[in-house]
Amino acid sequence: MSGILEGKRVLITGVLMESSIAFHTAKLAQEQGAEIILTAFPRPTLTERIAKKLPKPAKVIELDVTNDEHMGRLADVVGEELGGLDGVVHSIGFAPQDALGGNFLNTPFESVATAMHVSAFSLKSLTMACLPLMQNGGSVVGLTFDAQYAWPQYDWMGPAKAALEATSRYMARDLGKQNIRCNLISAGPIGSMAAKSIPGFAELASVWDDRAPLEWDLKDPEPAGRGVVALLSDWFPKTTGEIVHVDGGLHAVGA
Repeated sequence: MSGILEGKRVLITGVLMESSIAFHTAKLAQEQGAEIILTAFPRPTLTERIAKKLPKPAKVIELDVTNDEHMGRLADVVGEELGGLDGVVHSIGFAPQDALGGNFLNTPFESVATAMHVSAFSLKSLTMACLPLMQNGGSVVGLTFDAQYAWPQYDWMGPAKAALEATSRYMARDLGKQNIRCNLISAGPIGSMAAKSIPGFAELASVWDDRAPLEWDLKDPEPAGRGVVALLSDWFPKTTGEIVHVDGGLHAVGA
């Protein structure tokens, strides 16, 4: 039986470690029949090394989402490799250290602006850079961390994720006429490189031990990867502007 992404061509950002949601998304996408291309920044060689652990070879291209030159040539580079795109996975987030770890009230605007540019605006700019390759519609899937709440230590990444979630809704509104769906996976905490860069991450993650209805495993990114792959597939043909929680159900409960 063919996989749910058979014949799909997907661009995946953010593969930095084998423990990342992006890596498991790439692995599952290949297993489900997709051709993929990976982007990396600032160390493409690291991603190339990790990509060797995927079921099939995958080309890695350097992409800084804040660099207009990189974004301007993206469609040509990807088009030459895959011919077109059916899906885009946005797994990009960054905030300077002074925007995290309990420094919310003292963070300078320059650091907030960096967090917003890389973590939220890039969903729009990445999608628009790929748009010429999505002539037959497609699916854009991003990764968020539930922005309904103020999480300990998360500080300005919280407002950045709120901006990401709003951006996804507006994109869903404006790209629907081109049959492009825009959705997000709101994943629980995973012990990835991005998570380890957050001071006090263990305190944040401990909330899941106490409150998640389904047992949550910080070392298992596959459930979130499965969610991304499902949204990339044709099994959600009329779902857009949605946030699907893959968090063990924590979002649904109170204390």
